[in-house]
Amino acid sequence: MKGKIVIITGASSGIGKALASDLASKGAIVVMAARSIEKLEQLKKELIEKKYEVFAVQADVSKEEDCKRLIDECISKYGSLDILINNAGISMRALFEDVDLNVIRQLMNTNFWGTVYCTKYALPYLLKSKGSVVGVSSIAGYKGLPGRTGYSASKFAMQGFLETLRIENLKKGLHVLIACPGFTASNIRNTALAKDGSIQGESPLNEGKLMTSEEVARRIIIAIEKHKHRLVLTTQGKLIVFLNKFFPKIIDKMVYNHMAKEPDSPFK
Repeated sequence: MKGKIVIITGASSGIGKALASDLASKGAIVVMAARSIEKLEQLKKELIEKKYEVFAVQADVSKEEDCKRLIDECISKYGSLDILINNAGISMRALFEDVDLNVIRQLMNTNFWGTVYCTKYALPYLLKSKGSVVGVSSIAGYKGLPGRTGYSASKFAMQGFLETLRIENLKKGLHVLIACPGFTASNIRNTALAKDGSIQGESPLNEGKLMTSEEVARRIIIAIEKHKHRLVLTTQGKLIVFLNKFFPKIIDKMVYNHMAKEPDSPFK
């Protein structure tokens, strides 16, 4: 990773922040993007104090013009791009029959279209460098999760997009990684949207029992270095993906029962 120029979206917290810190420590030049410039500047300050080279760009990936500007600023400053990590994402928690459709639009705009926009404008430079496109997806991109229709839909869409991108560029040297963490100790559930679009505010899960953002980041970086096509994390996540191929009806019931046990679950 030494000397590689890397863009990370959603870099101000959670997995994105862990990726930025880890990659910078390995000698990568990290361009960090997020909506909160305050959090980005604080992270930038911490990393610069460690003598790492980082650059912060305020960007909302749901806006095409922000994604284009992000890529343009990176190229203007460094002249090339080696790795794009599409990590920015938001979640939700509500039954489809209750949810405001604007909530699903918001998730699709950030999780799916944000990946499409950034990748579209980064692609010419990544093809030139024979670099990597990474999509931080989810087990929800393999198996629909009740109460998360918009989240699962956006991650299924992201995975289909990235898989097609990989096949289209098989002979051009482009590496495409679809990384699927299981439940991770990050703030994505704390900032998940409720049925009316308001912030949920609290995680329904015991964060202490989940894989840490730092561990997820470490494994994603290894997968990039090894040019893996897919990364599925946690034993539970791997079991769901594997068993769903053969016993989808059984897994439907298991997922339903598991998610129904959450505190204040929207279904029982």
